[in-house]
Amino acid sequence: MLQLFSYVFSIYTLMIAVRIIASWFPSCQRQAWLRWVAKCTDPFLNMFRRIIPPIGGRLDLSPMLAFLTLKMLEKLVSRLFH
Repeated sequence: MLQLFSYVFSIYTLMIAVRIIASWFPSCQRQAWLRWVAKCTDPFLNMFRRIIPPIGGRLDLSPMLAFLTLKMLEKLVSRLFH
């Protein structure tokens, strides 16, 4: 069970990373799979965007908080199952 949670956290973290990198390439925004990734990750990222809005409208630091939060949640779940 713990391994399953670890996979879920890893996959979601990877999805956020893909979302970030793809945002640097506007031509990618039309891809259906990327819209699906954005639909899955943006609600989580938007929680952090309310705390730290994008600087100058372009530099989004919310993923750093998202990654940190995911790692902390992963460790908490790991401790609960050990």
